[in-house]
Amino acid sequence: MPRKSKSIIAAALSGLHKNGVKGVALLIDPEKCGEEEALERLVRLAVTQKVDFIFLGGSLIDENNLDALIQKIRIYAQKIPVVLFPGNVIQVSSKADGILFLSLISGRNPELLIGQQVTAAPLLEKSSLEVLPTGYMLVNDGQITSASYISQTIPLPNDKPALAVATALAGQFMGMQYFFLDAGSGAKAPVHKSVISAVSKKIDAPLIVGGGIDTVEKARNAWEAGADLIVLGNGTEKNPGLLAEVTDLAKVYNLSLNVN
Repeated sequence: MPRKSKSIIAAALSGLHKNGVKGVALLIDPEKCGEEEALERLVRLAVTQKVDFIFLGGSLIDENNLDALIQKIRIYAQKIPVVLFPGNVIQVSSKADGILFLSLISGRNPELLIGQQVTAAPLLEKSSLEVLPTGYMLVNDGQITSASYISQTIPLPNDKPALAVATALAGQFMGMQYFFLDAGSGAKAPVHKSVISAVSKKIDAPLIVGGGIDTVEKARNAWEAGADLIVLGNGTEKNPGLLAEVTDLAKVYNLSLNVN
């Protein structure tokens, strides 16, 4: 029988895209969680600020401690969906609510285009995870980030929006339903607004943007260029107040649309 899966996360992402609502996801890297007390503070802040999702994953995870970590997050996260943002097959856990089933379409590494996905597919088929087919695109100014180094791929250049559009269109024609433009963890500059704008105008699908968003102004630029959901990671580690500032900005946008 075909696998049945929930559509709670898909419906939420679709709602952001169709209604012009601005969303925020908090990215937690298991390698950078630190002590449980710090994790509790971060997740409780995410609840207070009503983030849309908690993404969980990273490039350098070398041990499978996700089950225990997700259980800790759930103690404080209440109803916020926990979505896996995996760097490889070891980062699959049935304890989460969903998974961004990523294909690194900006690169030419077959392992991350289809290899890891083939390995993970039987595990996902047996799980109750909501699977979200996502075209993943690294975009920056040539900086070597953890994501580009581990994936052994060259990011799309920030000054070539047409190349990003062609890549996203290819992903759409192959059936991908979500797109993630990522400058990479710790990137000095985020995905340029010209790239976000060009892709958002051509792709009728929820658009996620992350990497290098460490100020409110950068979040505003991403949203105004067409991002539906922005992802905050390293920026919140360095400046915990950033999460509140950005979610407050999202509330201002959404109130102007009469959206709660």
